[in-house]
Amino acid sequence: MSELVVLLDDAGTRIGTAPKETVHTGQTPLHLAFSCHVTRADGLVLVTRRALSKRTWPGVWTNSFCGHPAPDETIEDAVVRRAQRELGIRIHDLEPMLPDFRYRAVDASGIVEHEVCPVFSAITDDEVAPAPDEVAEFAWITPTQLRDAVAAAPFAFSPWLALQLRELGAGD
Repeated sequence: MSELVVLLDDAGTRIGTAPKETVHTGQTPLHLAFSCHVTRADGLVLVTRRALSKRTWPGVWTNSFCGHPAPDETIEDAVVRRAQRELGIRIHDLEPMLPDFRYRAVDASGIVEHEVCPVFSAITDDEVAPAPDEVAEFAWITPTQLRDAVAAAPFAFSPWLALQLRELGAGD
């Protein structure tokens, strides 16, 4: 069964759904998504490198994980579901960081991401066991290492991560 994404108008109001595989094109409509930054008790943050098989931004480093809520699912439930699906982890202390985050970006192949994408933070106590169709590799790093790496080589990171760090005041 095809995964559906929630389509939005410019005001952020739900206007319908579409199959995920038909949405990410050169003319991607505005749709609902989310991003999550996962930390451990020691303060390290999880960054992941997108699988090379991903349609958009394959092989780039990004925040811990992203996804799309199903039409009948809360964003919080979707975040919990995707943490398990993509990384094999349970998360807790889920908190909004940038509840109104929105961006549009075009990758080298011409595919567009155009999302209203609330950003969350969460904590895990689990060992990461990534799904290979989602994550090529991962690393636990300090927030300062993340900020410095994005500043030094922004092309190696997803545009949404760089924008999120900037909005959080961590990209300066």
